[in-house]
Amino acid sequence: MTKPTIDDYLENGMYGQKQTKPDERRKFLGSLRERVVIALTQNQVREKKVYKEVEESLKEHKGAKLLLNGNMHYSYLTKYIKLAGQYGVSFSMVTNKETETEIGLLLAYDHAIDKEEIYVTKQPDKPVNKSKPKNKKGLFSSIKKKLF
Repeated sequence: MTKPTIDDYLENGMYGQKQTKPDERRKFLGSLRERVVIALTQNQVREKKVYKEVEESLKEHKGAKLLLNGNMHYSYLTKYIKLAGQYGVSFSMVTNKETETEIGLLLAYDHAIDKEEIYVTKQPDKPVNKSKPKNKKGLFSSIKKKLF
């Protein structure tokens, strides 16, 4: 390797350290896709319930770090912060005012794990009962039945 030149120092000072995959890092709250265990969108984080998949991942991956989107309101994130504390997983709020991402929460390692499916799909809350309602007889039909 060659020694850094004055130009290298000036570039680092003006533009910051060079990063691999900067677009991917902006999307995944400073991490890379290959390091992510589980991810929730902002809309999923805003829901009242805690996703059981996230809780199970926090139990199983204590060496990972929970990354939370700092652009979201704190009230949505507190339930996951409490879970992280309960299972001894460190967390960090990541705020990047320059870019928007749909990611609200990530559980990620500092090394690659290459998990194929990281997004949690939303399941319907309750199955909808699609049986036909019973026909209720009206007043006229009951009178008609008695008369005829």
